[in-house]
Amino acid sequence: MSDRIASVERNTLETQIKVSINLDGTGKFNCFTGVPFLDHMLEQVARHGLIDLDIHAVGDLHIDAHHTVEDLGITLGQAFDIAVGDKKGIKRYGHAYVPLDEALSRVVIDFSGRPGLEMHVPFTRGSVGGFDVDLFSEFFHGFINHAKVTLHLDNLRGKNTHHQAETIFKAFGRALRMALEADERMAGQMPSTKGSL
Repeated sequence: MSDRIASVERNTLETQIKVSINLDGTGKFNCFTGVPFLDHMLEQVARHGLIDLDIHAVGDLHIDAHHTVEDLGITLGQAFDIAVGDKKGIKRYGHAYVPLDEALSRVVIDFSGRPGLEMHVPFTRGSVGGFDVDLFSEFFHGFINHAKVTLHLDNLRGKNTHHQAETIFKAFGRALRMALEADERMAGQMPSTKGSL
């Protein structure tokens, strides 16, 4: 597979976002969104997915974080869609279970070419670190619609909201890593009977 990198900019009246990714990186992370808890979650994706992420976002945080979080999901999804290329030779499917103390989450992803999100995360609080946890759904909807992936997110148990969120993002990184790995037996082939994804 050739270099799987991408850089995307999204500029609206609400946000200005720049994202650069390397799917075959080492987990390098450089990020500023103005939303510290989101930065912390995105670092988990980089580290556990071994994906280099360089993100800079300026948004209308004087209103709230909604536009910044949603638009970052969109922009990151666009970057993944470009970087993954034609998908020949990848495993396509990825999954991970990740615990953190009392919390346990499962994430399953399919680079199917079809956006779909099933998110079942019964957060025990409405916010953590000043972050409205409802916005995680906006982030993942933005991501799946533009990365064109099917994504299942399940928090199986947990009492601490921080732990619930962190296990989701760590498992998301791990599932991405698995799905995007080269499959030696599938080398050069499309992982679909349709012939395209």
